[in-house]
Amino acid sequence: MRFRADIGNANTFFKIWQAIEKQQKRCIIRFSENEMRIICNNDVNEGGIQVWSQIKARSLFTEYRVESNANNEITMTISTEALLSALRSASTPAGQTGSFAADADVVMRLIKKNGQAVLSFGISGTTRNGRQVRIAHDVRIDVMRPNDVQRLKEPMCPEPEVHIVLPPLAKLRTVVERLKPLAGDVVAIRANGSGCLQLSAQTDSARVDVSWKGLANPAMTRDANSQDPDAGDDSDMHDSSQMYGVLVSLKSLQKFLSSHVVSTTTIACMCVTQDL
Repeated sequence: MRFRADIGNANTFFKIWQAIEKQQKRCIIRFSENEMRIICNNDVNEGGIQVWSQIKARSLFTEYRVESNANNEITMTISTEALLSALRSASTPAGQTGSFAADADVVMRLIKKNGQAVLSFGISGTTRNGRQVRIAHDVRIDVMRPNDVQRLKEPMCPEPEVHIVLPPLAKLRTVVERLKPLAGDVVAIRANGSGCLQLSAQTDSARVDVSWKGLANPAMTRDANSQDPDAGDDSDMHDSSQMYGVLVSLKSLQKFLSSHVVSTTTIACMCVTQDL
């Protein structure tokens, strides 16, 4: 098998892995001919958070090649901490001056060293002093067996009652932090089809509700992984003012909101009703 990719925007790639590392310390990457998938499905993960993401290869890589006997797909497990550490050399944190005068060239390759498969990162660029610099990082990976790959199944979800575009996650995170003293272990999240979102926390003696109005309710195509994929679009059957809510683990919500480093638009899907 062979894999090589030139990372077109190292800062964006770094931010993606910043968000993933906050969810789980080890994850699965699947490289296919046209996309990269990142999967976090460890059952022991705090709060049961799972990540099933798809990223078009052309949105991250300028040169991209993957070859294997498994339909030109390579699936591996990797330490998110080690990967983030390797990428840190090429990234420039927002508002700070980077090590390089311009964006560094970053090449990612799958190779073997001493019999161990690794993702090798070659980082090259010119410093602000005009000096040429080359940096190499090797991150150990484990290539998954085909039988294990076949068992990777994205969980099916009930069809959502409401889709709503969330406020900027950084602002939402600030609100959740302030609700924390009242929240205990869970917070309530409610939304409707008229652009209203509400976060609630309460104790035996107090309750706080924080509301947003005028948010967008986007029209979404039906999810192929829905538990009711053949059902028609019943959005017109719902009372748009009816609030649908769920209780969410505070720790899990805080972990999710840490992904604000890469998010621009975030859509929440409220899945409330489900057949038992």
